[in-house]
Amino acid sequence: QSAVFAPNGGRVLAASGFTAKVWDDTIGGLLHTLQHVLRVRSVVFAPNGCRVLTASNDGTAKVWNATTGGLLHTLQHGDEVRSAVFAP
Repeated sequence: QSAVFAPNGGRVLAASGFTAKVWDDTIGGLLHTLQHVLRVRSVVFAPNGCRVLTASNDGTAKVWNATTGGLLHTLQHGDEVRSAVFAP
């Protein structure tokens, strides 16, 4: 499992079961739930904090809008995806 703070502050991203969750780190409120079919292995914010990348045992990496929680892209892989990272 994985958890990270947004680089620009204000939010926390955490993998939890088949989801990743974006939380407001000031008041602790849940902002978004990002769904996968199998366990989420890794999560990361983009360096500018505008996007989120999740990696899952379901064979996908997904790119999300960090502000709205909307799914932007699903990247299919032949096997489970264990790690998520953005290039700087």
